[in-house]
Amino acid sequence: MTVLEKTAPAVEATPVVRGPRTVAWLLTAGLVLALVVLVPVAAGTGAYPVPVGDVLASVQHRVGLGGAELDRVAESVLWNVRFPRIVLALLIGACLGCAGALMQGVFGNPLAEPGVIGISSGAAVGAVASIAFGLDFAGTWTVSVAAFVAGLATVLLVYVMSRSGGRTEVVTLILTGIAVNAFAGAVIGLFLFFADAAAIQQITFWQLGSLSQATWAKVLAVLPCAALGLVVAPLYSRRLDLLALGERPARHLGVEVERLRITLVFVIALLTAAAVSVSGIIGFVGLVVPHLLRMVAGAGHRFLVPGSALLGAVVLVAADVAARTVAAPAELPLGVLTALIGSPFFFWLLRRTRRRQGGWA
Repeated sequence: MTVLEKTAPAVEATPVVRGPRTVAWLLTAGLVLALVVLVPVAAGTGAYPVPVGDVLASVQHRVGLGGAELDRVAESVLWNVRFPRIVLALLIGACLGCAGALMQGVFGNPLAEPGVIGISSGAAVGAVASIAFGLDFAGTWTVSVAAFVAGLATVLLVYVMSRSGGRTEVVTLILTGIAVNAFAGAVIGLFLFFADAAAIQQITFWQLGSLSQATWAKVLAVLPCAALGLVVAPLYSRRLDLLALGERPARHLGVEVERLRITLVFVIALLTAAAVSVSGIIGFVGLVVPHLLRMVAGAGHRFLVPGSALLGAVVLVAADVAARTVAAPAELPLGVLTALIGSPFFFWLLRRTRRRQGGWA
């Protein structure tokens, strides 16, 4: 053995550490693959089962790429019932997931979700009022339109009430949202007190959340708001990363914090109100989805915002399949199912946050 060999340090094999970009790309590919697999499976699953091969053949036939047309019943089930429901689940899941990521970025708190500032409760007031009083100003769209407008109006009210001296403090915004949520709950209770039995049943069904009434018309109603919000949201990722440093450092780095907050609160309201107006209240998606991605890929919003939209779509399609099949032939309300799964996760999240901070102050 030479002197050089004696003195040379031993070289150990170092493990390959994947960077944030690699993790983000892997997660994106995994989520896209999950959607590609999940959508045809969801389309073929239900009271009238359709083999996945037949689902793909029907899609190929419709888009002019060959394939074979199925029998009349199967075609009707796929294109008039299953596919509108799946597309609506994709849009609503993406909206709620993206809105949750924006909400947590704006508030700087992983426990925030869109309902905190009163969007869901405000939309519920609009929907319940239209049902309880038998309003019919937009035909079959009355409930959805009332929910959408009331959700946006509630967010505007919360923002105006929490503003002072030309600025809006995060804590004030949250507390105002809590107060408005409580007031909205009381108003809903008052409407229920005066409503008849048929209206109460319809209100209860709407509040539980469901996609059972999905149609292509509802898909087209949600699509413009969803597309606008999902396209605009990623454009603010870099500024959200700077805002995570704190308001003062973000201002020094050129971020107009107040304008950013106004814009993103409007985008959050647009996404959430559009989703809630056609599906009812579906909770915990906006809370759980962004936090799961943050745990795996970090807090960078360049991936977190679009990734939350993708994972939200995957989660809601999977949850809707479970809602249709777990208690077949009955159907579980989708909002109940997401709450049953999301509530234990939220409790675990609180415990985990407490352990990391060494207890609450």
